[in-house]
Amino acid sequence: MIRTLATLTLILATGTALAHGPTPQKVVQTVTIKAKPDAVWKIVGEFGGIAAWHPDVATVEATGGNAGGAVRKVTLKSGGTLVEGLDEWKGSERTYSYRMSDPDLTALPVSSYSAILTVDPDGDGSRVEWMGRFYRGDTGNEPPENLSDEAGREAMNRYLADGLKGLKARMEGGPTQ
Repeated sequence: MIRTLATLTLILATGTALAHGPTPQKVVQTVTIKAKPDAVWKIVGEFGGIAAWHPDVATVEATGGNAGGAVRKVTLKSGGTLVEGLDEWKGSERTYSYRMSDPDLTALPVSSYSAILTVDPDGDGSRVEWMGRFYRGDTGNEPPENLSDEAGREAMNRYLADGLKGLKARMEGGPTQ
């Protein structure tokens, strides 16, 4: 009887553990740039100006400037569109936060994300940090591989890293990839 009860408890616990929804994911990418923080911020701090430094971006349509509630529609060279809304822009602190409004799983295999981009002094140069929080593309209990947590992490890491490489190249005059 005790063995049967223990077995049932284990089965129920396993089933409950497997039947959970998605967990929040987080990725952080950083780059050090040989340029003063204000010079870097002048380029990266323009919310609608991402096409000027991100090599994966084909075009951007932006409205609202750097005011809270501004929107940018980012079309990627690989296909897909990211519609992002600016939550907060702090020029004096060289940071802004934004979030995706409607997911486009062809652009990034994530169901939603928010991000913070910050430029800080680092010796004679700058350190740029880009952090994203998101959920996988399929928030069901058994997502396909291309919409899994891992797929979301890989895509977000690649997108953020490519952007920072592009920014570094733009600021230092090197190749973008």
